[in-house]
Amino acid sequence: MSTTILRHPAVAGRFYPGDPDDLRTEAQGYLSQSTSSTVAPTRAIGCIAPHAGYVYSGHVAGAVFSRIEIPRLCVVMCPNHTGMGRALAIMNEGSWETPLGEVPIDAEFALALQQRFPALHNDPAAHRAEHAAEVELPFLQLRQSNLSIVPIALGTGQFEVLEQLGLALADVVAQRKDPVLIVASSDMNHYESDVVTRAKDHRAIERILTMDARGLFDVVTQQNVSMCGFGPAVVMLTAARQLGAKAAHLVKYATSGDVSGDREMVVGYAGVIVA
Repeated sequence: MSTTILRHPAVAGRFYPGDPDDLRTEAQGYLSQSTSSTVAPTRAIGCIAPHAGYVYSGHVAGAVFSRIEIPRLCVVMCPNHTGMGRALAIMNEGSWETPLGEVPIDAEFALALQQRFPALHNDPAAHRAEHAAEVELPFLQLRQSNLSIVPIALGTGQFEVLEQLGLALADVVAQRKDPVLIVASSDMNHYESDVVTRAKDHRAIERILTMDARGLFDVVTQQNVSMCGFGPAVVMLTAARQLGAKAAHLVKYATSGDVSGDREMVVGYAGVIVA
């Protein structure tokens, strides 16, 4: 008898409300803050959204997800903060649970991607305690009631590997009739002053907005920008360019200091849409 793998929430009640009603109210609030009834949602190929506690970065994530059409399938890539599991870790079966309900994994897409890029290992252990993909899900669930996902955690910083994964992902997306959204979950620079963080983040964002994956990698690695999800961003930008993306747009930028008032040690958050 087969048992379906269910990944339980790791950070409900900490990064975001654990109560379904409270979560729905808070996340919907961030989504509606920036929604304009006169502007139709963009059909995006990819996006970058932050993954801190909602009180700090929820308004930036909400600004991104409110402005784009959320298709039924989202590939959600995140960095591996925990160090657990494989460096290239997918989950290719089962479901993820949030306080808003279960989200199934698209096994067909996941297996097709593994066939195209065999270095990607099925490894639930890499995802079990990782928060960075999980915190995006309630926003996606509220915008798409029939959501399914393919979660990927990346613990590698090798450009060639990230680029090859991006090209493989583009191939699998291109073979699919229905639209797919590629979500790169990332915060920007960490734990420096607001002034320094904004300057560093601006240099990284400049490269993102020209959809220059190699340029982003070089800025982050050579100029000491502690952008945790640069790997997912490199993969997303590589795939998006391959899939014919025309432009990247900065929806919102903020730092934790905007909320906490502490400008001495902040984390930066950028919300970007690639279409």
